Amino acid sequence: MTHVTIFVICLAGFAALALATDRAQRTTLGRELPPPSARALRAVGWVLLLLALWRTVAAMGWGIGLVAYSGHTSAAAGVVFLALIAWGRRMGR
Repeated sequence: MTHVTIFVICLAGFAALALATDRAQRTTLGRELPPPSARALRAVGWVLLLLALWRTVAAMGWGIGLVAYSGHTSAAAGVVFLALIAWGRRMGR
């Protein structure tokens, strides 16, 4: 259960970081968000990634926790990246 929780937190963090970019905003929302909203999304994304790091290290220790965190962040970033590509292609039709 810990792995699922950590992965979901990482996924939400990377989704927030992706939506903080102008290109992703234009692709998914059809417009750009105001700069304060983009900064807030960026801050939320980093806070969520730090929360996932804390949760991983607290549950598994520094040795295994950092390795697990690296795997979860890689997988979550890949899912967000593929989702943005799929969304862009879907909206392009």
